[in-house]
Amino acid sequence: MSKKKLTIEDSDLFRQAIGKVHAVKSDKVLLTADAKPKPYPKAQIINVEEHLSGEAGFDIDKVGLEDSLSFMAPGLQHNVLKKLRKGQFGLDAEIDLHGLNSNEARRQLLHFLHDCVEDGCRCVHIVHGKGYRSTDNHPVLKNNLNLWLRQHKDVQAFCSAPPKDGGTGALFVLLQLSEKYGANETKLD
Repeated sequence: MSKKKLTIEDSDLFRQAIGKVHAVKSDKVLLTADAKPKPYPKAQIINVEEHLSGEAGFDIDKVGLEDSLSFMAPGLQHNVLKKLRKGQFGLDAEIDLHGLNSNEARRQLLHFLHDCVEDGCRCVHIVHGKGYRSTDNHPVLKNNLNLWLRQHKDVQAFCSAPPKDGGTGALFVLLQLSEKYGANETKLD
């Protein structure tokens, strides 16, 4: 390959575009202390399975297609469940688990609940469906949610939603506030 020769006009045009040039006196670069990037903490791997108590001691009956669900953790006042049924807690988040198998629904539910607690959500809406396509008219997701939510450490109460919000195919779930949102100062009526 031959070297390209520049014409005088091209050379002058180049020098005008570059401008005034100074010779480099030193070819060493001095690093300053403020050029270092700030450290950031490593993201911790969160095991959402830890949030389930793992107790199989819940003696609960299987529920049918049109059966209502309700649960209240020990120590809560009864009017909390009444307010939850009436929808008096504002809904902060929603998830739809329709059409998922049990393993995928459990995984998504645990991640959803973890994210909701971290974000300070108080009341969430979970749509699970009534289970019309289930065998023997025993809804799989509905029964699994009934057990999983009872085992979850951050769930204070849950109940079937009113008909306008999904009826027996959906749940309102009341979550415990994360400590960073002042859970110690929160009082339920």
